[in-house]
Parts: sequence; C-alpha cells; structure tokens
Amino acid sequence: MSTLRDYLSQKRTALLARRESLARGPVPLHAHVTAEGRSGIRRIRIRDFQILSDSGPDFAGYDLGPGSPELQAGVLGSCVTHIFLIKAAESGIPLDSLEVDVRAEYDPAAQRPGETGIPAYPQNFRYEVLIDSPASDEELARLHAEVERVCPILNLIRHAQDISGSVVRVRSGSALPA
Repeated sequence: MSTLRDYLSQKRTALLARRESLARGPVPLHAHVTAEGRSGIRRIRIRDFQILSDSGPDFAGYDLGPGSPELQAGVLGSCVTHIFLIKAAESGIPLDSLEVDVRAEYDPAAQRPGETGIPAYPQNFRYEVLIDSPASDEELARLHAEVERVCPILNLIRHAQDISGSVVRVRSGSALPA
C-alpha cells in the first residue's frame, strides 16, 4: 500500500518538472453553472467535472449537494490541504497523515429584504490542520507559515477582491453566449 510519504516524493518530482515547464502569467479559470428545471439544483461544470449544489428542504431544495457557503468551506479546506502537500514535498518534510477541518458561519437571515445588520457572506472562517509527522514543531510551524503565505483560496478570502458582473438576456432554448 502506498503511503502519504510515497505520494510526497512523487509530488516533489512533479512539482519540480512543472515549475520548469510553466510560463509566467495568469492561468485562466472557468466555471459554468446552470440552474436545473424543477429541482433548482445548481450544476457546476469545471473542465470535465460536475459538482451539484443544492439547498435543504427548508429552502425548497432536495439536499442533493452542499450549498454554496458549505462549498466555500470545502474549497478552503481543499486548497489548504493541497498547499500543505506541495510545500511539504518542496521542503522535504515527511507527512504520514494530513487532514484539514474548516468551520465558518453564515446567517441566511441576511437575505431578508431591508436587512442590513447581518453580513451577507460566510464569516469567522477557521481551520485546524491535523498532521502526523516526524518533523519537529519548528519545521511544522515554518511549513504552516509558508502555506498561509501562498495558499490562493486562503488569501482570496482574507483579501477583498474586485468582482464585476453583468446580465445578458437570452431567449429560452438558445445557447448562452460564450
């Protein structure tokens, strides 16, 4: 059976090769989301993958997938985990196991008309990293600091972003513009 340490060795090789081949500059990201007919589920398409997002029955959903605020917590946990793996592989820190537990709060009452006292976004994000490693506490502290420095989603949440949006009217049955 392969271990996390074996994976980190493979990750280091791939990381070094990838760094040699990548050109500098932004990498385009794209997600397309559709609201499905009678169910209202949100089908998220990213590359060749699909993720379902839904609400619970108390919000006219069928509980077929996590809601967007829950997905955001999962995305943060996934990114922190991945960057821990990358940085551990890069620095040669052995890991025997790695888990990240993320928590946050979101108050749907913020969506009530006229409500201004409740933040309309998830807040109070916090995460706990559970690591089994023979590395010293100092090595793990340096690893954690480096993860916090470069983790894209962690830093996205920490730093405000400019986001633009638009609405394009389409006729039913027509394809959306690219």
